[in-house]
Amino acid sequence: MFAHFIEQRPHFLIRINEFAARELMLAQEQMLLLGRRTAEEKVASFLLGWRKRLVHIGDERQTIALPMSRQDIADYLGLTIETVSRTLTRFEREKMLIIVAGGVRLLDASRAAAMAAA
Repeated sequence: MFAHFIEQRPHFLIRINEFAARELMLAQEQMLLLGRRTAEEKVASFLLGWRKRLVHIGDERQTIALPMSRQDIADYLGLTIETVSRTLTRFEREKMLIIVAGGVRLLDASRAAAMAAA
């Protein structure tokens, strides 16, 4: 039944393959992220990765909506909530971003990208 469905819609199979490849790449990046990076590199990488996902679905605002709590972000990054909070506060103090209700607004995306690439 599925084979027949795919035969009638080959473009659908291509989209599924693209989606699976993208998700695999993101999983590999996440494994690297949890490996040998500093807290600052992890948080910067997370913010840029989330922004990239939002842009992929058409949301190109400078404000990055974060629909997860700091605890969820900490768990995702293998950090403590205190470390995530301190890091975001440091980024704000250093004028890399502004913490806003429901997210952050990147002020210096190139600096965040350089930090994430380290």
